[in-house]
Amino acid sequence: EFEVRYAATVEIERMAPDIATLDALDPHRLPAETVQYLFDSRYCPADRFQPFVEAEFGDTRGGARIAAIRDWIADHFSYAPVSTATTTALDSFVERRGVCRDYAHVLITLARANAIPARYVSCYAPGVEPPDFHAVAEVFLADPNNDSGGAWYPVDATGMAEPANTVKIGVGRDAADVSFLTVFGQAQLLAMKVSATNTAEPLT
Repeated sequence: EFEVRYAATVEIERMAPDIATLDALDPHRLPAETVQYLFDSRYCPADRFQPFVEAEFGDTRGGARIAAIRDWIADHFSYAPVSTATTTALDSFVERRGVCRDYAHVLITLARANAIPARYVSCYAPGVEPPDFHAVAEVFLADPNNDSGGAWYPVDATGMAEPANTVKIGVGRDAADVSFLTVFGQAQLLAMKVSATNTAEPLT
């Protein structure tokens, strides 16, 4: 039997602008380390969604397009624990339901189909129900404080996590890179309890 207990107090220092006000960076201006987050990954077959995003969101750009994608997912999906370890963004898109992991995968997939780098973030977030490991997307858009640079911004299509309060645990191409537990062989999860609370006013 293996037991882990972990506690931390974290101070968050993060820009939290209105995502819709941010511009995109043209692909040739992207930093090299962001390029891997444009490609398909295990759970995010972005190439297959290019016709859909152009037809559905073609009148928007950059952060405005990400906001439109976030709102579209929120309007069309139902939060339900139906996904499995093999569920991809395409599966979730067809079924129009899933949990935070699936919402994040769909947002990541649609962002990448728009040539906007997007990655998966495993996180803690106060107020999330159920209070376990949460998942959001993170997109790379222009930095309003730097004319030639960009930054990563969290986006939660479930609406449960507030970007200014979200504590990142890990980032990756999708859930396969940052699962909360990876097991080789047979194992049984007996119990898990996670809680996240605010101890101070959020930074803006």
